[in-house]
Amino acid sequence: MAAKALFGYTAITENSASFSPLLIKSMATQKPIPAANRTVGSKKNSPVFPLGEGPRTSPLTSTPPVKLLTRVEQLKLLTKAEKAGLLSAAEKFGLSLSTIEKLGLLSKAEEFGILSAATDPGTPGTLLTLSLVLLVLGPSFVYLVPEEYPWEVALQAAIALLSVVGGSAAFAASNFVSNLQRSN
Repeated sequence: MAAKALFGYTAITENSASFSPLLIKSMATQKPIPAANRTVGSKKNSPVFPLGEGPRTSPLTSTPPVKLLTRVEQLKLLTKAEKAGLLSAAEKFGLSLSTIEKLGLLSKAEEFGILSAATDPGTPGTLLTLSLVLLVLGPSFVYLVPEEYPWEVALQAAIALLSVVGGSAAFAASNFVSNLQRSN
């Protein structure tokens, strides 16, 4: 390999025996590493797994699925809602079980993933993070947006109100879903 200078760069030809920092090895000429045949282990008598795979989880170590209706019954949520007058208030507004069934609200909730999210173990943490972000957003928005025009003050008030209400609702929802998922 011979080296040729072209526009200030050194090109490598087949007759060159010298080293060049611009020499790029082709990935096509390298042999692939068979991943399935290699194993990774750290100590003697420790489990060995194929490269790229970790230990397989057994059903005994995984968390049991959340039984939502059983947990609602254990917490006596419907009794508490009845005593608080929430069910009669909902019925006065025209929201009864037959209305929910006619409108297909439960199937829509499942389509949007709301019912699945109630059983997902990551949901309380996600809701808590959302609540903290919203509760920080309000004051920071009020601080960063100037107050030169009346519409900016109105925007500050609207964003602050939405962030406080949304952050509080997300915090309450995080606590509620966490209590639903907790097993006794």
